[in-house]
This record gives sequence, structure tokens and C-alpha cells, in this order.
Amino acid sequence: MPVPWFLLSLALGRSPVVLSLERLVGPQDATHCSPGLSCRLWDSDILCLPGDIVPAPGPVLAPTHLQTELVLRCQKETDCDLCLRVAVHLAVHASLQAQVVLSFQAYPTARCVLLEVQVPAALVQFGQSVGSVVYDCFEAALGSEVRIWSYTQPRYEKELNHTQQLPDCRGLEVWNSIPSCWALPWLNVSADGDNVHLVLNVSEEQHFGLSLYWNQTGPQIITLNHTDLVPCLCIQVWPLEPDSVRTNICPFREDPRAHQNLWQAARLQLLTLQSWLLDAPCSLPAEAALCWRAPGGDPCQPLVPPLSWENVTVDKVLEFPLLKGHPNLCVQVNSSEKLQLQECLWADSLGPLKDDVLLLETRGPQDNRSLCALEPSGCTSLPSKASTRAARLGEYLLQDLQSGQCLQLWDDDLGALWACPMDKYIHKRWALVWLACLLFAAALSLILLLKKDHAKGWLRLLKQDVRSGAAARGRAALLLYSADDSGFERLVGALASALCQLPLRVAVDLWSRRELSAQGPVAWFHAQRRQTLQEGGVVVLLFSPGAVALCSEWLQDGVSGPGAHGPHDAFRASLSCVLPDFLQGRAPGSYVGACFDRLLHPDAVPALFRTVPVFTLPSQLPDFLGALQQPRAPRSGRLQERAEQVSRALQPALDSYFHPPGTPAPGRGVGPGAGPGAGDGT
Repeated sequence: MPVPWFLLSLALGRSPVVLSLERLVGPQDATHCSPGLSCRLWDSDILCLPGDIVPAPGPVLAPTHLQTELVLRCQKETDCDLCLRVAVHLAVHASLQAQVVLSFQAYPTARCVLLEVQVPAALVQFGQSVGSVVYDCFEAALGSEVRIWSYTQPRYEKELNHTQQLPDCRGLEVWNSIPSCWALPWLNVSADGDNVHLVLNVSEEQHFGLSLYWNQTGPQIITLNHTDLVPCLCIQVWPLEPDSVRTNICPFREDPRAHQNLWQAARLQLLTLQSWLLDAPCSLPAEAALCWRAPGGDPCQPLVPPLSWENVTVDKVLEFPLLKGHPNLCVQVNSSEKLQLQECLWADSLGPLKDDVLLLETRGPQDNRSLCALEPSGCTSLPSKASTRAARLGEYLLQDLQSGQCLQLWDDDLGALWACPMDKYIHKRWALVWLACLLFAAALSLILLLKKDHAKGWLRLLKQDVRSGAAARGRAALLLYSADDSGFERLVGALASALCQLPLRVAVDLWSRRELSAQGPVAWFHAQRRQTLQEGGVVVLLFSPGAVALCSEWLQDGVSGPGAHGPHDAFRASLSCVLPDFLQGRAPGSYVGACFDRLLHPDAVPALFRTVPVFTLPSQLPDFLGALQQPRAPRSGRLQERAEQVSRALQPALDSYFHPPGTPAPGRGVGPGAGPGAGDGT
């Protein structure tokens, strides 16, 4: 009986690897079928319109199974394309959908072919297979996924479907017969010390492309700096021929050096009090949590629990449920169960680490709650009879918590975090020490009176001890700046925090807002300047475009008591304390100037303020730190090392200020020669 048409539908996708393939010669499609059946391929493609399911009028021929095979269609020996052969197995059923359609869909094309099959009446056995029809063949792209549907037309039942993954060039034994695969053996990666070579073994006459973009002939060796390697760095290579397939490899995905470079380039950036993001060259699986870092070099202790680890996505804003920031709060980022990154994001704006104790409050049912103090040895319950510092001061800490002297950092239904200051207890302890020292000094004076011959020698030794003690405490430095914007304030905070790691005692209004509000800007700056200069310290004028504009305005107008207008009031108030020292020639030796590379050239600083050295940062950090030392202090051999330490601490803030998130940043690098030019330095 004659049986209707077949339509075979193929859509691109991914599937298995084939090593060697049968070759078909010629560009024409063809079909053949089982013995006893007759079949033919229609000359042209048809529209791919399956239509709705309709009732079968009687026994019909229907597809029961799809089978695929990869073959090569070759114009000549070395000019072949990958092709998909499809076999449709048939049976005669009752009440089936009819009219079988083969539909091909492959990016960027789609086509349907129609196969006409006729089954002799002698072969018709109800419900039994009567044979198959084979279609040669559908050309598809290397590495693609092919989806195949088969149904009759008209459609009497749901179509059959099959998915076939085509191999790429690396999965084929006959890659040399497919021109688009010729680029595969060209590329090889080799190591030479710290450098990685990409070796392209290309014949003299062959042109090739590389994804950076490279257009050359003949063999080439491309050298990559080992610091540029990251796991997501991939290479794409292809022959410069029409419609050629591009071969992609990512050879550094598991390279330990690439992962090390990735984390060295990664940065944490604080956006607001609660929000921050991870800036890294590649996407990577990671998780982050808050930790508490106490002064003294102890490891940062994760606050898990009560807080939890959060999954991190590169360049996506994340939030921690904090009520307040604290310089001792840091962010830890783990990947592959290993600590990769740790930064104290709030230290730049809130100052150096504080000697505070973190109290963890745990809340249970029926309003039950317990408190413990976080220490290097663990969380000490309060009150406690243990011998730790928090246990000895437990009663005072609980009193401070009840009286509202502790800062609440986090709160939810399960608990809370509190930061309680320890400074006053340390001051009480030192008061006892000083009292003992005074008693000892009085007793020593009595002894010296009895031994006048040795009095001068003892006084000389005492004077030397006082001087050495002052040097050990570090020189006082008062940092004055104009708050041009919030980003510049964070940059100033980062510089002040970095200088605190050196033997310097830094004062900046950013860390004393409460005293500044209580006393007023003029009174606060006058008291700080007088104390700094009396102790032999130095006043640092940090110039910015806003500071230069205010200085020029003050010098032109001669205003000594400016009103409270705008964000620069604090710096404007400091000018009334600073300018008399410059006008009367008292500034040299007690003042230095500084400005940031790429933000302001030293020549833009008013001439009156260039009577003291003006340094550009970070390009002149060694000279700047040398000027902050005690006037008669010997030049330290560690000055360059300290400059590099300050530069590393300052770099994230510089990157954030000059290249905010979402903007392309040029190569990083600070140190001598990184700025636009040398500072004034005179």
C-alpha cells in the first residue's frame, strides 16, 4: 500500500565523539531504504509546518525509531565537511498519525526534506517493523548539538525526537580532511621559567588568525608574561578562510600560578557602610564572611556563627547586615576551603585598629540571653572566673554594655554584636604605673642628693632615656586636607591609616568628628597644631584642587574668619591657624606639603606654601617619609622598605579613587617614577 511522506527535523546541539568517519563523495543529498521498500527524495526542501494531530483513517506507515551516524561529505580528499546521516525505522500501525516529515534546524539555517516511501502489501504486518529509510545527509557545524524530530504528514501522533552531539576537531581522526580543523595542531603551550610560550606550528603559506588579533604567515612564538596569566585567559585560533571554525583552548584553568595571579589582582571595595564588591579579572567560586581583628598581630577571627558565609559573585554588589562600621571588622574571602583575601574595609575611613573587645550576645527562647567576649583563645563567657583579660574585666564590660557605652554593630532575632572600648581600663593601669615611677623618681632624687658627685651623670642618663622614649613613641603628625568629595576623604583615611603603621602618631579630623563638633573647627585645629608643634611634630598640608582654590581665595581676600559654608569648612578654618606661620617664616622645619600623582601638580600649589618641601605621592614616598622623621634622627636604612609598605597599603584606595568600579583601569603600579613628575622637594 502506498504510505505518505517522511519529514526529518534536525536542530543544532552537542553530543558524542567519533574517531573515524565514512566518506561520501559529491554535494548531492540522497536516500535509500530497506530491501522490498521503494523510496525517493523530493527535489527541493519543503516548509517546516508540522500542523495539528488528526485522526488516522486506517492503517498508516509511521516512524518508530531514529538512528544517527556521522559521515564526511567530501568535494575532494582534503576538502570535507561534517555531515549527519539519519535512519528512520518504520512500522504499520492502526490509529497512528500519518505523513512523516524530516525537519532540519541548524544554526544559522533550518530546512525540511520530504521522503516518499511505499510499502508493498506483502510486507504489511500490523504492528511489526517493515524496514527503514536512510537520508544522506545533513551538514552541521563542528561541536554543535543536533536535535532531530520525525513525524508523518498529516501528523497522526506525537513526533519522535533524538539529540546528537557532534564532535569538534579534537575528537576527529580525520581533522586533516576538514579545512576548518587545520588550525588544531598548530597550537602548543610550553613553559620557559616564569614565561609561557604559545607555539604556533604553521606552514609557510598558511595564514592564521589569533584572537588578539594576529594576522601572520609562517611559524610564530608568542610570549606571555607569567603575571598576566589568569584561569579565564583563553586562546582562540583559526585559519583565515571563509566560514572557518575557531578552535578555543583555556590552558591556564588549573594552573596554580594563574590562580595565584588572580587573587593577587583581586580587590575588595567598600561602597557604603553595608555594601561592598569583589573586583577580580575572572569569575570564580568564593564565599565571604566578616571577621574581627584585634591589635597585636593575632589572626582575624571569623564571626561564623552568629553570622554566616555568603556566596560571592565577582563585580556584584554584596551586603552585610551591619548597623555600624568598625575599623576592627574585616572581610575574609575563601575559595576551595582556603583563605585567599582579607581586608579591613572600614579602617580607611574610621582609623587604625582599636583596642576594643567584641561581645557576642546569643538569644534563646523565653528571652534567655548569654554574653561572651571574643578573645584569641575563644569566646569567654561573661561573667567568668577565667584568667583572661576579658574575664578579669568582665564586670566592667557588662556595666558599660548596660550603660550604653558599647557600640552595637549587628542585631537580629538570634543575637547581637557589641564593640566595647578598653582604653579607659588601660589608662587606669598606666596611671598606677606612672604613680610607681614617680615614687621611684622621688626615692632616686633623695639618693642623688646624698651622692652629689654622681648627680650629673645620672641626669645625663635620664635625659637620654627621655629622648629615646619620645623617639620610640613616634613623631606626632597633624594631617590637614580639604574634603573635596567622599572619595578623596577615603583616600586621606587610607594614607593616615598607612602612616599609623610607622613610628608616627597621626591626628586627622576624620577620626575626631565628635571633638571637632564639640569644640568647633578653629578651636580644635588650633589646639592640635599647638600640641603637635610643642612636641616637635610636623604639620602635613595635603593639597588637592579644592585646597588650592581655598588657599588662593584666602590669600586674595584676606579673610581670617570664614563662615560655615560648603564641605571645606574644616580646612578653611585651619588656614587661620596655619597661614601666620608661613607669613612670619616659622613654617620651615615644622611643615611639609604633599599632593597625589595624577590629581595635582606641585607647581599648582600657591608660592607661599612652596617655602616648605612639597612631595607627590606615591612617587616620592621615600623622601616624604624622610621629611616626617625627627629632625635630628639618623636616616633609616629601612626607609625604602617603609615606603613600599605605605605604597601597598595606599594602592587599593588609589585604584578605587582614580578608577571607580565599572571603569577600565590601566595597569597598576606605584612607587618611584609612577607619578607625572617629581615634587617640589625644596
